[in-house]
Amino acid sequence: MGIVRILLLADTHLGFDWPFRPRIQRRRRGVDFFKNFENALASAIQGKVDGVVHAGDLLYRSKVPARLVEMAVAPLKQVASTGIPVFVVPGNHERSHIPHGQLAQHPNIHIFHQPRTFYWRHPQGVIAVAGFPFVRVGIRRGFKTILNKTGWQRVQADAHLLCVHQCVEGATVGPSGYTFRYAPDVIRLADIPAKFAGVLAGHIHRFQVLTTDLRKRPLSFPVFYPGAIERTSFAERNEAKGYVTLSLEIGAKIPAAIRSWKFHVLYARPMRQIDLHLEAFNNNKGDLKTWLQEQFRQLPSDSVVKLKIHGKPGQYQHEVLRAPSVRQLAQATHNVEMAWADQAAFRRKKGPKNIQYRQALIK
Repeated sequence: MGIVRILLLADTHLGFDWPFRPRIQRRRRGVDFFKNFENALASAIQGKVDGVVHAGDLLYRSKVPARLVEMAVAPLKQVASTGIPVFVVPGNHERSHIPHGQLAQHPNIHIFHQPRTFYWRHPQGVIAVAGFPFVRVGIRRGFKTILNKTGWQRVQADAHLLCVHQCVEGATVGPSGYTFRYAPDVIRLADIPAKFAGVLAGHIHRFQVLTTDLRKRPLSFPVFYPGAIERTSFAERNEAKGYVTLSLEIGAKIPAAIRSWKFHVLYARPMRQIDLHLEAFNNNKGDLKTWLQEQFRQLPSDSVVKLKIHGKPGQYQHEVLRAPSVRQLAQATHNVEMAWADQAAFRRKKGPKNIQYRQALIK
């Protein structure tokens, strides 16, 4: 009997807000994602775990320059070079395929380009790691067929793990705690064979561990979502971000099982919302500037800020709410997004002056 330690992370979205040729010099969020990625992998580089699983969305999109892929896989190669195996599931942001995949080639980096099972030979025993790239359409109906294509059932191993980047029944998201249940893009828990010791999953940005089904009956295996390593939307503003370490117990006379786990919190920048009601300012440019500056001043210097605007701006208010003006009013260390409460009203407007009304991100 022995313990195998596994580090699980997902949804790193590397490349988010990381332009190689920025048109405007301002603080970018891309560095936050790379920093947390490296912090999450630190224990692996130090040899404190036996294996690493990245459960999808390594990158923020599929069409990226090779230079970004090199930056993203460099920490994974550093881990792999210590002798630790790394397993990577291509996610939906990569469109189920790691671009410039040749840059990730390493004897200890194993990417699920297609449904398959990797042999992981550990001193404690053989672990079969099955998985497949993200399936965009029909996973509920086609899951069993895709899982069979991995060949997991033909593999003789001391333990079986399943790695996916999909929604599973019972997973929750959003401020209201929406639960995934019976949609075509949701895997039935009953379709996952009990022989798996655990399911290591990405795609859901909230950390959670599923141990019961929709009827609150105990599962024979836990489903782990480590969540994203940084907040990517304001729906996640109150969620902790991090990664998970697992202890997989393997024994000759007992079924393999995950005996313990720990969620490790990474620093995530605070998200704050400012609600601006334009009717309170009567088209007074000076009052609006002063008010906005004071609102920004009261926020933590590291904030990601959403400026939500209610009402229609007049001529002078429009000048204040242009992107360059708002950047000057905010702290230099803020990242600011603009959102209009009445989007439909501005979609009906025409003319170049209203382009700013529809922009979501101050660039």
